[in-house]
Amino acid sequence: MNHSPMLPAESPMAMPIQNLWGNPPGAREVKTAPHGMLVKRLLLLALTAAIGLAASSTVRMELSRDGLDWVEALLLVFFVPLFCWISFGFVTATMGFLKLITGEHPGFTALPSPASSLRHKTAVLMPVYNEGVEEVFARVRAMAYSIAEAGGAPWIDFFVLSDSNPFHGKREEAAWHELADHAPIKIYYRRREKNIARKPGNIAEWVKRFGGAYENMLILDADSMMSGETIVGMASIMEERPSIGLLQTVPMITNARTLFQRWMQFASEAYGPIASAGLLWWSGSEANFWGHNAIVRTRAFAEACGLPELPGKAPFGGHILSHDMLESALLRRRGWAVHMVMIGGSYEEFPPTIIDMAIRDRRWMQGNLQHLQLLGASGLHWASRLHLLIGASAYLTSPGWLLLILTMIGQVATHGDGGFVTLAPPSVLALTVMLLFGPKIMGLIWVLADGERRRSFGGGFAAVRSVLLETVLAMLLAPITMVTQTKALLGLLLGISAGWNTQTRDARRITVREVLPDLREHLLLGAGLTATAFLDMTTAIWLSPIIVGLFLSPWLISLSSSENLGDKADAAKVFRVPEPGIVEASEDPRKEAAILTEGQSLVEA
Repeated sequence: MNHSPMLPAESPMAMPIQNLWGNPPGAREVKTAPHGMLVKRLLLLALTAAIGLAASSTVRMELSRDGLDWVEALLLVFFVPLFCWISFGFVTATMGFLKLITGEHPGFTALPSPASSLRHKTAVLMPVYNEGVEEVFARVRAMAYSIAEAGGAPWIDFFVLSDSNPFHGKREEAAWHELADHAPIKIYYRRREKNIARKPGNIAEWVKRFGGAYENMLILDADSMMSGETIVGMASIMEERPSIGLLQTVPMITNARTLFQRWMQFASEAYGPIASAGLLWWSGSEANFWGHNAIVRTRAFAEACGLPELPGKAPFGGHILSHDMLESALLRRRGWAVHMVMIGGSYEEFPPTIIDMAIRDRRWMQGNLQHLQLLGASGLHWASRLHLLIGASAYLTSPGWLLLILTMIGQVATHGDGGFVTLAPPSVLALTVMLLFGPKIMGLIWVLADGERRRSFGGGFAAVRSVLLETVLAMLLAPITMVTQTKALLGLLLGISAGWNTQTRDARRITVREVLPDLREHLLLGAGLTATAFLDMTTAIWLSPIIVGLFLSPWLISLSSSENLGDKADAAKVFRVPEPGIVEASEDPRKEAAILTEGQSLVEA
């Protein structure tokens, strides 16, 4: 038997550490920037500001009837940025909805497919860290056969880049040997002895050793799946557009089993496209990088993305955790275009429970808050700074909402005049409802507007029913997330780093008793908000959706973690979504599975 070499011959490439604060480096000309981007961005900001100012002016006039004291001024300090935040999301979703409902292709270019257009090599990189070995190599096998089926075998190699411990490493190497000897494309395996700088260090080590042999690298996560035609098509775009440094896809959720995963998958499929189309509309060639399911020009990455360590200790100093958003900004700083494309054939898995999502969220929070000290880095495009600010501020809104609620209760206590009604007059209340629920309604309209798409969601009635249930569940989840993220932020401020642990991907039912110790703060806050009934019954009524969500948190977390309830929901056409066209190779170890683009059949060798 011929054994494949574990690694190819090295082809070193320099990857210098970037100076973020000195004179900015020289930049090339971006040749793929869409027309009218400045007008689009000014329109986005103007509409956001107009909505935010209209609401805040109304509230300010209500509060100023008998003079504005410091408590009421503090209310406005919290209210204005939070209202502008939800306004920004609404305007972005509205622009995306208009793009999709009118039938316009949201991407900057159509996706070509012929492998005959390829002239340079591309490496598919899958970093792993103590993951389930069988599941990882099942995905590798599926993608390898799909790439070969799409004609990409001569041009595309696959690398599994392990940061796992020695025990996992031995199992990974055995799985690699079993696969690589018979795979239709070249598959390589490398394990680092020292896990330096986490995933960014893993990728950088590969670039420095092997990057010179590959024009592009397509970066995955351990739970990523991409079709061969999508991979070949993205590589062909990079061939045709040499000024592009990065193409980011919008991955859809796959392999949803628990009720929580199916719920999140439905929200992603129903509302996600309009949000993504809106983001693409204003991002242009200054789009973002999400760290996976994206193709990057290797030499561009090497010259622009050597990451320095931040001054100080963790959690806000040291290695940059949310490296991807900064890397896209650094690519654009050098003049490389960074685009987002909305195409099929790109998938990822989602955490199976609310608890697992919160653990991942805490790590993302730490990384994104590190970006606040990078906003002043030299040479960044202002749209890249906006991406960094949006990413960081997303984790400040939950503490902001909690502080707003507590300040409103303080206003009621000091004034005794039903301050919640004062802060939310009918016009502001109606506008808030529109901003919060408008994207869901637009998503539903988009789902129902096309017969084939409507049927893929289980039919019109099933789609409406799913949106109504998702809305109720989202309202219950919101206060849980508010308290969880506030706890996480306080922990970071106290110097407790999130660390980097293996992400849980296996479904597991969580019992109410098991989760109760982690929800003490949620239940105590629920009790405290309930006590406002003794202060002012109107205030307690306004707070009732938050109170209900906090008190039901143990049961929502437990029930949504159930795989059985997920299956029952699917059987009842609740949270039904379009079929992704993926079959996991691990379902039958005797078969080699291949994923193809949507609408095509599964090929088994």
